[in-house]
Amino acid sequence: MVFDKPLFIYEMANNHQGSVGHGKKIIQEMARVSSPYKEQFQFAVKFQYRNLDTFIHVDAKGREDIKNVKRFQDTRLGPEQFEELIKEAKAQGFYTMCTPFDEDSVDVIMRQQIDIVKIASCSFCDWSLLEKIAGCGRPVIASAAGTPEEDVDKVVSFFCNRKIPFTLMHCVAEYPTAAKNLQMNQIDYYKKRYPGIRIGFSTHEEPDHLNPVKLAVAKGAAVFEKHVGVSTEEITLNGYSANPEQVALWLESAKDAYEMCGVSDKRYEPNQKELDDLAALQRGVFAKDILKEEQTLSEADYYRAFPCVAGQLLSKHISKYKKFTLKPGVVIEKDKPVMLEDVKMQDTYDMVREGVRKVIDLIKKSGVTIPVNSTCELSHHYGIEQFYKTGVTLIECINREYCKKILVVLPGQSNPSHMHKKKEETFTVVYGRLKTICDGAERIVGKGEDITVERGVYHSFSSEEGCVFEEISTTHEAGDSYYPDMDAFVTPRKTKVYITSKMLGQE
Repeated sequence: MVFDKPLFIYEMANNHQGSVGHGKKIIQEMARVSSPYKEQFQFAVKFQYRNLDTFIHVDAKGREDIKNVKRFQDTRLGPEQFEELIKEAKAQGFYTMCTPFDEDSVDVIMRQQIDIVKIASCSFCDWSLLEKIAGCGRPVIASAAGTPEEDVDKVVSFFCNRKIPFTLMHCVAEYPTAAKNLQMNQIDYYKKRYPGIRIGFSTHEEPDHLNPVKLAVAKGAAVFEKHVGVSTEEITLNGYSANPEQVALWLESAKDAYEMCGVSDKRYEPNQKELDDLAALQRGVFAKDILKEEQTLSEADYYRAFPCVAGQLLSKHISKYKKFTLKPGVVIEKDKPVMLEDVKMQDTYDMVREGVRKVIDLIKKSGVTIPVNSTCELSHHYGIEQFYKTGVTLIECINREYCKKILVVLPGQSNPSHMHKKKEETFTVVYGRLKTICDGAERIVGKGEDITVERGVYHSFSSEEGCVFEEISTTHEAGDSYYPDMDAFVTPRKTKVYITSKMLGQE
């Protein structure tokens, strides 16, 4: 059997009153109120089995001062009578389900080919009964009201290790359960503690109280159980059993909650009205002056303003990873919108991500410790497309009166000649070899060796096999790097990312 929809269970308990006819009436009424929800939900009718001849102690039989002894005896049905109710449940399109309270009842379940076995909270750690149930090969749904955490762990492990389809139900065994005692956050607790296990909610609150089922849906419960019955002039339902009208409201509340909660296993798809409403509030990109064909746009060429027009390049489309160029033949007048159809876009995000991956791989090989959340800059003087040829990665560890950086040169990469007017720095190689040209003198710096670059001295570096080195310097100040051919560089020539523990494999 496949449970691919939320499952709603109608617990008849002893509400059949020991009458097959009344039991059939309950099943028929539940089928009637369930009918409008068959597309959204699946349904089961649940019975309770006890071999009363052995279940009740010999000294307790016939006693009327023990509530449950009297109730069980007064509502007693035999296996043949339950078979009539099972036949009716199947005829009405229900799955059949049963709670056995002793081992003999498990044998009856097997003979009657009942679909699902339920474990009551009072039997949750009854290991003799659990062993018998496990031998059935049936899906198992278990309520764990009042059970200590370590015992819940054991039972979940017991059934999961045996590859038995298993559902764990949050349940509070207070009849009826006051709202303040519902402990609905236990659904969250179960989902976190037992990932991969289906979690449900077995409810005992007053039947007119509809908020709990909405909360259970919102928290991710997938199975719902409620005591049900049909009242007559002679039969009055207890304080936690729902009549057909109350069940109908319960189902409608669950349906509403599912609709409000929406999808949970993926990002939702916005409807067109939402997209249109959002677009109407966003800023568009407008020409600051005349834009000429095949012009690559920079921040100096446009401004952002509200309102936008349909099909316009929006502020949200622009990022440090994207480059926009006007198509051939396109000219945009001052203050006119830049349309998406008028531009070609180049997205460099994947290039940056791949560059960062290669940098992290080299850092891991070097064994260097990188502080989490360090600032990482990919310096790509002639554009990210040329990064593996010309560039360097600078990881800033600290920048005070003293400064420490980790620099990564990928295999075959070189950093152009430049100098600093304010900063003096010393490079110490920790991995690979670094080819430097400092004040015109070439030198190969190996692991453990260092080189000092004084203020005003032009220097460049490269590495054939890849290199990681530390830079210890005086305070680094933005704009203190001077290149002879700086006019040829792209703007911006650095892309900043942040080193996370996940990137370093520390999570």
